[in-house]
Amino acid sequence: MDPQPKQVKTALVLPGGGARGAFQVGVLKAIAELLPKGTINPFGIISGTSAGALNTVVLASRARRFRVAVAELERVWGNFHCNQVYRTDHLTMLRSSLHWFSAILLGGLFVGMPKSLLDNSPLRALLSRNVRFPRIQDAINHGWLEAVTVTAAGYGSARSTSFYQASSQHADWSRTRRIGRRSQLNLDHLMASIAVPMIFPPVLIDGEYFGDGAMRQATPLSPAVHLGADRLLVIGVRDETADKAPDPERPQAYPSYSQIAGYMLDTLFMDGLYSDLERITRINQIIDSVAPEKRTGSIARLRPIDTMLIVPSADLRVIAHRHRQELPFAIRALLRGVGGKNPSENRLLSFLLFEQTYTRELIDLGYRDAMKVASQLIDFTTGADVPRLFAPSWIQRDLSAFHPAE
Repeated sequence: MDPQPKQVKTALVLPGGGARGAFQVGVLKAIAELLPKGTINPFGIISGTSAGALNTVVLASRARRFRVAVAELERVWGNFHCNQVYRTDHLTMLRSSLHWFSAILLGGLFVGMPKSLLDNSPLRALLSRNVRFPRIQDAINHGWLEAVTVTAAGYGSARSTSFYQASSQHADWSRTRRIGRRSQLNLDHLMASIAVPMIFPPVLIDGEYFGDGAMRQATPLSPAVHLGADRLLVIGVRDETADKAPDPERPQAYPSYSQIAGYMLDTLFMDGLYSDLERITRINQIIDSVAPEKRTGSIARLRPIDTMLIVPSADLRVIAHRHRQELPFAIRALLRGVGGKNPSENRLLSFLLFEQTYTRELIDLGYRDAMKVASQLIDFTTGADVPRLFAPSWIQRDLSAFHPAE
């Protein structure tokens, strides 16, 4: 079965989200089951950021057998423990706490400034053992994959860099504060993309330090569009509905450090996605308002982009809270020390809880949510006719102002 009978260039876009990335694996598992056995990678272009970049490179390195690639992701995510991602032993956490305290007290004198809150060297070792980066070029050479991109943020240049590996037809791009740079992807690119600011250390690439790609990625859909995608399957990791406004008669407690940190991560990973979706929807409306034979000038150079968005149907903060006790004691103590005991701090917890009971529940949730829209998902993946936007009803309602009147 040809996964793209109409020669539609379908891209898979995987935003970041820390431990929430397990939800993406559940959606991919559903897609793998819906496609025939032995199907090659159905996405000509794969774009990932942060935890989404991890899923991206595994899919790209195993593009010959899509179901095998997804099974590998499920094996890793379904058996995660925090100590495979960052060091959790008591001695390391004590040293880290003392280092931060001394650095703040002495202004960095004698002890130097710490590089990050957590040491993610275990994750580097895990990825080094399990990801075969040379296979990405093999997949491109055989036509199983056209392009793959991993995005990171440069601390020196203050711009978003999408490191991409692709067939020869693609060229670099440059826009304000964001560029696309052809590269032979390796472990440093991946570690840079997942280097959450302050939490994980930045990575040196070609003389510049890079951190989590979500920091400067105001347009997370653009790398896939620059690489020629006609349609985008986006797997988000947050229910986009906002929390209720607080009761003025019952003021909230002063926000703790962990609440602020969770808020910042939530903003980094997801707010740009929704804004970019609005932008694409508006451009689609402009294009579709003009008959094809009358599109001239700048409109003639635009192309409509079909988008399908899948996001969790449940609040991942609530799920994380149920599995809170699975965190290693040293990490629980750290979160408690910065205000992580209150349920309002569950946002940060949901990003850091790399424990199998939590990640398995997210995989199951992603699988169920994808199977609810199985027919639309298979049409989108195989190149059948689809609407310009397929998303949960509340997202489509928010974007209704950009839809042409029926």
